This record gives sequence, C-alpha cells and structure tokens, in this order.
Amino acid sequence: MGVSDFASVCSKTPLPLCSILKSSKHLVLSNSTIIDTFDPKHLNVGILPKCYARSVVLANTVIFGVGNAFINIGALGVILIIIYNIRQKYTAIGRSEYQYFFQLSLLLVIFTLVVDCGVSPPGSGSFPYFVAVQIGLAGACCWSLLINGFLGFNLWEDGTAKSMLLVRSFSALGFVANFLASILTFRSWIEDHSVANINTTGMFVVVYLVNIAILFVYTICQLIVSLFVVKNFWVTGAIALGVFFFVIGQICVYALSTQICEGVQHYIDGLFFGSICNIFTWMMVYKIWDMTTDDDLEFSVSVNKEGDVIYNNSFR
Repeated sequence: MGVSDFASVCSKTPLPLCSILKSSKHLVLSNSTIIDTFDPKHLNVGILPKCYARSVVLANTVIFGVGNAFINIGALGVILIIIYNIRQKYTAIGRSEYQYFFQLSLLLVIFTLVVDCGVSPPGSGSFPYFVAVQIGLAGACCWSLLINGFLGFNLWEDGTAKSMLLVRSFSALGFVANFLASILTFRSWIEDHSVANINTTGMFVVVYLVNIAILFVYTICQLIVSLFVVKNFWVTGAIALGVFFFVIGQICVYALSTQICEGVQHYIDGLFFGSICNIFTWMMVYKIWDMTTDDDLEFSVSVNKEGDVIYNNSFR
C-alpha cells in the first residue's frame, strides 16, 4: 500500500474526505483488517473508519460529531476576538496581512462545521464540493501564512496595495491548487465516470506534502525573526508551543483517533482533540505576531482646551 493510499488513514480517523474517496482496499469490520477488494459495490461507498463519534438526532435532523461541533463554534469566537485585537493595533507590522489570514481561518472553521456536522450530508451531490472548498481554504491559509512569514524581514512595505495583492494572490493560488486536486480526485473528471478513481497521489502531494513544506518554511522564518531580528526568546517559546500544539493535533487525528473513540465509547474521536489543538495553534500564531510587533510606535491624538491638536507618541 502506497503512502498516498488513504485506506489505512481513513480506517483510523473519520475525515470528511474518507466518505468520498474510493479505494481498492477496504476495512472489514469483523476483524478490523484491511483487505484488497475490487467489488464495484464497495468502490462506491467510501472508506469506513473503525470507530467514529456517534451522531444525534435533533428535530428530525442528524447531527454528526457534536463534540467537535462545539469546539469549532468556540473557535469562531476565539478567531473573532483575535481579529478584533488585530484591528486595534493600528501601526503594527503586518496588521492587514494577518487580519486577512484570520479571516480565511474564520471561513475555514465555518466550512468545517458544514462538512463535519452534516449540514451537507455525506452522500449528497453537494458534499464533495463542500469538502473540496474546506480543503481549498486550508491550503489558502497555509499559502497566505507563507507570505506573512517574510514580513519580519522588511522585504517590502507591509499594508500596502502591493503587499495585500501578494498575500491575496498566493492564498488564491493555494485555494485553487488544493480545491482542484481534491475535486478532481473526488469526481474523477479526468477518468471514465463508470470507473471509481483510486489514484489519490496528486491530492496527497498538494494537500499534505506541499502544505506541510509551506508551514515548515513559515516556522523557520519566524525562528530567524525571533532569534536574530527581534531577539526575543519569548517569541521562540511561542513558536515552539505552536509547533507542539499543531503536531499533537495531527497525532490525535491521524494516529490516536480510534483509541480515543473506543476509550470514551464513541462520544468523541480524534477530531475533537485535533480541533482543540488547532485553536491553540491559531492563538500561538497571533501571539507570535503580537510579540514581534510589541515595540511598534503608536500615535494618539488629543485636543487641548484651546483647540490645538496634540500628537502624543507612546511605546507599548
């Protein structure tokens, strides 16, 4: 089984894309093993995980992953608070660029709620497109973060039309690349529709390898800024915490989801803890930016009794 075959991954964790992908290897629930099968009936049902969080029925509507849904709703509040705080730092370097990144993150969480909770139910005609948009937004966040990572080197003026065009262009490229890699795999547009598409190499390379490489470059850039530009070891600690939470989240999702799910009797799965770790990762991204711009000059304006305008400079 190749590294890009999602059969083993999807047997361990209930990713939304697993209900869309086709594979020549499928899970046999009786003995929890993966076998080769070329039965066309099996190729059209997606890949089932060994264990997944139970769903609930509310007002004749099935809601999937309730625990994960609550975490993502909380993530919406956290990101909104972060965006508000960014807007208050009027002269901070990269203010507009990081605000744009967290706006993309807000859209990502919204689409995550749509696909995880069954707003667009698995098996429906719209579900593959919503999952592809979710994956595309994740790619857009990564690619925009890459550009933000270079802001600390003052290679160009931040907050200008040129800078925002650069960030938006890269995020658009990231969205298009990840969206097309996903939807072409889901819908098999490049193959005969009567034959299930089991080749997921392209999607694996773009969605996983490229995005991970981009996040690695961003991390290295932030380490260089923290150690040699601002020389603030608290920033280095925030970077280490961000990497820690991100890695732990991926481990919970891709390696420990089955154990978590079985240990708590199907109430939650690895996606629950993965979403929690994502929130802390976003918080660390904001904290890294906040601390690296902590010494920016702020301007305040006041008017005296004579009506003269006085400009006050203050350092935070």
